Amino acid sequence: MIRIDSVTKRYPDGTVAVDRLSLEIPDRSITVLVGPSGCGKTTTLRMINRMVEPSEGTILLDGADITKQPVNTLRRSMGYVIQNAGLFQHRTIVDNIATVPRMLGWGKERARSRARELMERVGLDASLARRYPYQLSGGQQQRVGVARALASDPPVLLMDEPFSAVDPVVRKGLQEELLRIQDELGKTIVFVTHDIDEAIRLGTMVAVMRTGGHLAQFAPPAELLSAPADAFVEDFLGTDRGIRRLSFFPSAGLELLTTPVVAIDSTAEQIAARGTPDVPYLLVTDVDGKALGWSEPKDLTAGKVVPERLLPYGRPFESGKDSLRAALDCAVLSPTGWAVAVDGTGRVVGVVSQETIGEAIRGAHAERRKADLAG
Repeated sequence: MIRIDSVTKRYPDGTVAVDRLSLEIPDRSITVLVGPSGCGKTTTLRMINRMVEPSEGTILLDGADITKQPVNTLRRSMGYVIQNAGLFQHRTIVDNIATVPRMLGWGKERARSRARELMERVGLDASLARRYPYQLSGGQQQRVGVARALASDPPVLLMDEPFSAVDPVVRKGLQEELLRIQDELGKTIVFVTHDIDEAIRLGTMVAVMRTGGHLAQFAPPAELLSAPADAFVEDFLGTDRGIRRLSFFPSAGLELLTTPVVAIDSTAEQIAARGTPDVPYLLVTDVDGKALGWSEPKDLTAGKVVPERLLPYGRPFESGKDSLRAALDCAVLSPTGWAVAVDGTGRVVGVVSQETIGEAIRGAHAERRKADLAG
């Protein structure tokens, strides 16, 4: 565990970046520091590995004061990932990743072998090993940065806005990769971001900091969204925190309908049997069960369905895996107001209406309130 005890960082001009901060960062979890510019989150991160020395207070790593060991030894025990990766432009990818093991005295081949192993772990093709950073995309460079930070297998990983310089699609992929790696390796990760969505998605615990380096609230994401500590936290979370909270309610209990689903090669009798007064549309799938689009029953002719004339179905959600937020988003995006549920292979397993999702949301809130009262 990393314990930050009454830590202050005051600069010679009198500026206080962090003011009497106390925080306990649990082992084998992702703790996210989030807040507006000037709140001291990056300064706090840098004090953990002594890139910045605190003016007052102590930081303990597994009960030991970090100032009692040589600074180089401390830093080599912690992986560090920054925005834009910070790679050595004159070194190949494999040698960038092997940097810290080589500094620790590993032989060249052993260090490179470890680097190639980590390239696979972070989703980098082995063919990139002999390339240089400028030959890689931004997302690939960030993966190299993560691999380099993991090279010596440090128990602690510090990440300073590592994904903020890439586009949203790449950023989502990197977030998923980090969660997968964390699930496999169980590191103690301290992650800095200014993006509350990223904080909620990645954090086991989230520390919201306010300007001046004060801790406003430290809580799991679900608690943060359901019970903001004060007006500052509530404002920082944004007006759609209720929608974000749905990310913590599973879709597993949703009542799915299979009646309004027809295959593109269905007979006229099968199409007629699928229509019901409660469902104005039918979802048409291909012969493999993958969604093609929605159609009114009267517009379907057996064996003569034109996929281009079908209404789009938006995007599907994976039943049981995705959250109620994902299911609701799918229903809102669908022109029919119905969400399409699929299994892990993309085959349709049913459809669900906005009204049914709304009932599930109300039920989930009621269950959560009951659990909170019981606790």
